[in-house]
Amino acid sequence: MLENLFNLVKEHAGSAIVSNPAIPNEQNDEAVASATSSITDGIKNAIAGGNLQGVLSMFSGQSDAGSSPVSQEIQGNFVQDLVSKFGMNQSDATSTASGLIPNVLNKLVHKTNDPGDSSFDLQGIMNSLSGGSTSGFNIQGLMDKFKGGLDKNGDGHVDMQDLTSLFQGGGSEGGGIMDKLKGLFS
Repeated sequence: MLENLFNLVKEHAGSAIVSNPAIPNEQNDEAVASATSSITDGIKNAIAGGNLQGVLSMFSGQSDAGSSPVSQEIQGNFVQDLVSKFGMNQSDATSTASGLIPNVLNKLVHKTNDPGDSSFDLQGIMNSLSGGSTSGFNIQGLMDKFKGGLDKNGDGHVDMQDLTSLFQGGGSEGGGIMDKLKGLFS
């Protein structure tokens, strides 16, 4: 999964990294690796921080993954890397991150949701990010149920409230899937 993600970032690194005069050509692969790490760490940190809803929302393909709060966090982390590792100024680093990360995330989500493209799948991504801890939990099947009509609150359509209800459980004491997954990503 990580190699595929690295290659996906490299595919889209043209103007943001490869043609960027602020990043020396001999450091292009290092910058691509930094972007890849920002993406994986950002998703992992979102899940570990209790924002599984944000990650699943991003991967649902129903909205622009590149403008999601998870994407904004990833971009911020990549900006910090560009400033600290490559000595870029804040403005150039922000421009570089905003020119690359949203495109890569949108492409990642598209590939994940494309049944004809086996380079990425949600289960593989989650297994990779959790060190294999989710291998017994069918995340893709769960997402398919969300898309197929799992109306937890009886309002006639499946939305983020339904996902929240499923993941957080019915009461203040929890009991949802989120309680079961919290320890997997820390």
